[in-house]
Amino acid sequence: MRRLIACLALAAATATAAEPAYDERADAPAQIAAALQAAAGTRQPVLVVFGANWCGDCKVLDMAFKQGAAAPLIASRFKVVKVDVGRFDRNVALAERYGVPLKQGIPAVAVLSPEGRVLYVTQAGELANARQMDDRAIYDFFAARARF
Repeated sequence: MRRLIACLALAAATATAAEPAYDERADAPAQIAAALQAAAGTRQPVLVVFGANWCGDCKVLDMAFKQGAAAPLIASRFKVVKVDVGRFDRNVALAERYGVPLKQGIPAVAVLSPEGRVLYVTQAGELANARQMDDRAIYDFFAARARF
């Protein structure tokens, strides 16, 4: 049943995605800097999501951010920046800067304090199987990291 739900979510994400989840031309360092500046006023952590438009798990996670159980939590607790890693040939140094091991799988995340200090990093591909995670598991994952 979980697998069917994940497949349906992926199909919906693919079918309804009018624009790609990750802007391949974005200036990721500038976006992170802007999010950190905005976070300073709200004291919210910055959630940096490393992924790619070809990645099914990244699409599922992006859809969960938009309409899943985790969507209100993400919107209210984090400033979000999505960083395109291409075919692991874009923004790799940026991921390394925050200690994100992309080779463990994407999507991968770093949670930063409003001052830019790393609070949490996925280390073992914790979200790389987002297609197999149900809505509650995604919610629980981010709820545990929203307490910073």
